[in-house]
Amino acid sequence: MRFGFDVDDTLINLREYAFHYYQEQLGKRVDIDIFHALNRVEIHEAFELSDEEGKNMWNRSLDFLYFTDCPIYPGALELLKQLESGGHEIFYITSRPPEHTENTFNWLIEQGFPVERENFFCGMKDAEKVGIIKNLELDYYFDDKPAVLDTLTNEPVRVVVKDQSYNRHLDLPRVKNWDQLGDMMNSGRK
Repeated sequence: MRFGFDVDDTLINLREYAFHYYQEQLGKRVDIDIFHALNRVEIHEAFELSDEEGKNMWNRSLDFLYFTDCPIYPGALELLKQLESGGHEIFYITSRPPEHTENTFNWLIEQGFPVERENFFCGMKDAEKVGIIKNLELDYYFDDKPAVLDTLTNEPVRVVVKDQSYNRHLDLPRVKNWDQLGDMMNSGRK
């Protein structure tokens, strides 16, 4: 089978990592419950930043956030290795900015992700991401972002939502943790 995965907030816990980083950088403590209640992808409103201030802070922080110690969700790496060892094809499809393509690919390798150059796609807008997903004729695709997931609901790919506070309104199959998905797949429930 062919499995496609988004990276940020699907395989790695980028937003929460950024949330803690923002606290340090801004010298402002914000309760984690506020983060978990956000109903949008962007996290800046938890820090009372405007959309423009939030965008600027995010862009200034990308090198640190993307390429340091952002944690991998528990079970994600093990699941991907299990899929690879089972002979399945794994594709990574991330909308990270194009200038981060090489460093992202190298970071995935350094973290132990089973990634091949020809199965790694980076640097596109969300609409282009959807086109890539369709062209790859994936059996399963995993993402957190409603803007991407909504556009795939009538496609043959089986879409699975990585549960986040901002996507709970989506009526799609979802996984809260990667061990859960591994258990579902091992038991034959898809």
